[in-house]
Amino acid sequence: MNLALDAMGGDIAPKNPIGGLKLALESLPLVKKFYLTGPKDVIEAELDRQQVGQRERVEIVHSTQVVEMSDSGLDAVRRKKNSSISMAVDLVKQGECQAVVSAGHTGASVAAGTLMLGRLDGVDFPGIASPMPNEHGVCYILDAGANPDATPGHLVQYAIMGSTYAQYVHGKASPVVGLMNVGEEDSKGNALAKETFPLLKLAPVNFKGNVEGHDIFETELDVIVCDGFTGNVILKSCEATAKAMFKWLKHELEATFIRKMGALMAQQAFRTVKRKGSYESYGGSPLLGVRGVVIIGHGSSSPTAIMNALRVGMEAVTHEVNPHIQNAITSHVFAHV
Repeated sequence: MNLALDAMGGDIAPKNPIGGLKLALESLPLVKKFYLTGPKDVIEAELDRQQVGQRERVEIVHSTQVVEMSDSGLDAVRRKKNSSISMAVDLVKQGECQAVVSAGHTGASVAAGTLMLGRLDGVDFPGIASPMPNEHGVCYILDAGANPDATPGHLVQYAIMGSTYAQYVHGKASPVVGLMNVGEEDSKGNALAKETFPLLKLAPVNFKGNVEGHDIFETELDVIVCDGFTGNVILKSCEATAKAMFKWLKHELEATFIRKMGALMAQQAFRTVKRKGSYESYGGSPLLGVRGVVIIGHGSSSPTAIMNALRVGMEAVTHEVNPHIQNAITSHVFAHV
C-alpha cells in the first residue's frame, strides 16, 4: 500500500506534514511507500532538517504550484494543475497510491477528489465525514462542509455512506443514524429536514430519528446527517468551544496556589480529557463518495494529527470502504427503480 501526502497542505507546511510523515514511518509499517508532493528542494531540505529516516520509503513528486487559502477550490484545481494537492490526488487516480491526505485548502481537496477521481456509481455529491467524540465513542457529522446546498436525496446517501463507514472501519454491527434538527418530533424542522425524514425511514440504515445539538455528545449515535453548511458551523463551533473552555479552565486553575496544587494532582485527568476531545487523535475526515480515498485534515494539523490522518487513510483502504459503499449505494438505488 502506498499513500500520498500533500507536503504543502496546512497552516504550518511543510514542517508539520513532514513531521507527521516521520511519525508515520515508525507507526504504519503496512505502508510500503509515502509519496510527498510539493517543491522538491523545499521538501528535501525539511526532510534533512527533521532528520527523517527510512528514506527508501519516501518518494518526492515535484510540483511547482501551491493552492492558497484565498483561491477558489474549483478554480484552483482547474488553473493549478501542478499544485501539490492536484498532483497528490493524481497519484491515486493513476493507481500509484491508494489514498491521499491533505491538511490544505478543503475546497480544493473536495474539488480535486470529485473532478479528478470521479464519484462512485449512484453518488450525487460526496460528503465530508468529520469525527466528533462523545460519551459512547465517535460520532460522524456528515456532511461537514463539502455540500452546503444538499438535497434530501443527498442526505439519504450520506446516511448510507456514513453508516457503511462506521460498520466496516469501526466494527459497528448496526450503526445508529440521526437527522440533525431543531427538535426530536417528526414534524419539526425546515423543508430539507421534513422532506428527508420519511426518506431516511425507508433507507437501509438504523435511523433513530431527529436529533438535536446536545445529542452529538450525549446520545449513542454513529452518524448525524445534515447539509454541509450546518455541519461546518457545528464543527467549527464545537472546536472553538472546546478551546475556550480549556483556556478558561487553565486561567481559573492558575488563579491561586491551592488551585494550582489541585490542578497538579489532577493533571493526568485533564490530559486524558484533552486528548479525547482533540482532533489530533482522530486525524482527518474522509471524503466519502469518490473513487478513491481522500482524507482531509485540519488546517492547523500537528505532526500527530497528520500521522493519524495517514492512519485513517490506511484503514479506509485496508477495510475496503469504497467497495462496501458502492455496494450499499447501488443496492439502495436498484431497490427504488
